[in-house]
Amino acid sequence: MRTRVKICGITRVEDAVAAAREGADAIGLVFYANSPRYVEPQQAARIVSALPPFVSTVGLFVDATAEQIRSVSQLVRLDFLQFHGDESPAFCDGFGRPYLKAVRVRPETNLLQYASLYTGASALLLDAFQEGVPGGTGHTFDWNLIPATLDKPVILAGGLNPENVGEAIRQVRPYAVDVSGGVEQGKGIKDAARIAAFMRGVAAAANQTGTQHGQV
Repeated sequence: MRTRVKICGITRVEDAVAAAREGADAIGLVFYANSPRYVEPQQAARIVSALPPFVSTVGLFVDATAEQIRSVSQLVRLDFLQFHGDESPAFCDGFGRPYLKAVRVRPETNLLQYASLYTGASALLLDAFQEGVPGGTGHTFDWNLIPATLDKPVILAGGLNPENVGEAIRQVRPYAVDVSGGVEQGKGIKDAARIAAFMRGVAAAANQTGTQHGQV
């Protein structure tokens, strides 16, 4: 099964179009005002309207109110919600649409417990822990902390880039990978060449993994 790709922190129409052109499965839109990759809902709506069919849109929120999430969702077509804060399972389940629950991983994090709590999540998005920062740190975490028995699809994030994504896929075998800063020329400004290089890294890893399993 191929590894899906989400390009997160999109703030410009041209970056969304570049991500779609290179084969990204989804783009992420950050609705967290303290993030350097924050996008106004009106701009997000313009970005989404420029996407071709079959590219999913993910709205990222950090401890937003239900009213804020519903307000954004009325303006922007979001296929998934992504919760990056301390939102409860009941809160995440309350919007009637698929969601991803982000977990900032450190050695004491019990990912099996997260999976049992957030049963309604479509996947767990695993990111690096950094004190006071809800995500987008640009750092990797110890991938060996991910239990082999985790029964939720894993979206691997945290410090991925064209240079290390192949090794990440070969080691973790995630359902998807999520990249933001690793394909940027500046905060919130993507680099089309690095997006293309990242996608090549994903494809090469998939081919190697398939060969190891005797697939052709």
